[in-house]
Amino acid sequence: MKYEKIRDYREERFKSAVGVSKETFDAMVEVLRKAYKKRHSKHNGRHRKLSIEDMLLAGMEYLYEYRTYECIGASYGLTRQNIHKTIKWVEEELVRSGLFRLPGKKKLRDTETEYEIIIVDTTETPIERPKKGQKQYYSGKKNDTP
Repeated sequence: MKYEKIRDYREERFKSAVGVSKETFDAMVEVLRKAYKKRHSKHNGRHRKLSIEDMLLAGMEYLYEYRTYECIGASYGLTRQNIHKTIKWVEEELVRSGLFRLPGKKKLRDTETEYEIIIVDTTETPIERPKKGQKQYYSGKKNDTP
């Protein structure tokens, strides 16, 4: 999905398609623009094939839709390796800014973890037996004496 296609979506539709609101998306784009400008200040490297918005969108697709690099790369006309580098850079820059937390990128301390233990007693659980054709399952241990 390209940014040009979803740019004019209403807020609800944009959020359901991307995973964040337009305001948050725009804030992320600004962080990435500054990082890209800083990284390429000496005009080294090739020109990018994707816009900053499409780079972020590819990263959001990876994080929120759990799509593979191969699939995302095919959507944007890039190889799996190039899309991996792009998404990795997007993640690192967003986390480095300190303004955003990404899923799985925050370490939890052991003291914050709480466990809930549920014990289920199944010792007296009745077992359903077939009504018809019971002789197949009958073991012969029936006590007929009074």
